[in-house]
Amino acid sequence: MKVERVTFPGSDGQKLAARLDGPDGEPRAYALFAHCFTCGKDEFAASRIAQRLTEHRIAVLRFDFTGIGASEGEFANTNFSSNVGDLVAAATHLRQSYHAPALLVGHSLGGAAVLAAAGEVPECKAVVTIAAPSDPTHVTGLFRDRLPQIEAEGEAQVVLAGREFRIKRQFVLDATEQNLAPKIAQLGRALLVMHSPHDAIVDIANATRIFTAARHPKSFVSLDRADHLLSGKADAVYAADMIAAWCEPYSR
Repeated sequence: MKVERVTFPGSDGQKLAARLDGPDGEPRAYALFAHCFTCGKDEFAASRIAQRLTEHRIAVLRFDFTGIGASEGEFANTNFSSNVGDLVAAATHLRQSYHAPALLVGHSLGGAAVLAAAGEVPECKAVVTIAAPSDPTHVTGLFRDRLPQIEAEGEAQVVLAGREFRIKRQFVLDATEQNLAPKIAQLGRALLVMHSPHDAIVDIANATRIFTAARHPKSFVSLDRADHLLSGKADAVYAADMIAAWCEPYSR
């Protein structure tokens, strides 16, 4: 596997930190990976799936959204729309520096983001969601006890996965303004929905709504033993193997 650390400007001009994992030989396709809410490009699911995909000759660019990990910017000033913008900026970087992505893969809220961004990446042939919510407002449930304070004071400190983040009212408002269903219906790309029936963070009913809203070609794969974060290595490897096999017709 070849590894290259790169940077590129995000949607707001901030420098975003990225990693391009590639096969030893010529890639048969390039993919863009969007990480879960507040996670980062180096969390287990992102790194394990990307590295496994390289064994199937798929190069993967994964990056930290603005304000996350090694990327510049302040997380409190970001929202779902800026995440989508960062994805489009990442696709632009791939197009200009390597090859445009034929595949978009998103985990959790990153899955919702790739559904929203696909229409702005004309070279994209296929989209994969992993444990994705059907509505971006789902993430506000992670800090529902702070919503009254956010509404009254404009912002609040919340604890997510053991870390503190500042959430502003604009983040909540932006999430409520999203309407993914029409974008899913008009996706115009092959779609693979992957979800665990045991997901305790994003209920599998979200996968049903995404799958129902989409038009064919579409497929569903149950990640039966996995948790939301695909923290088990075998689950991430299985997901990557299924993605590689499924996207073969769209990566020629």
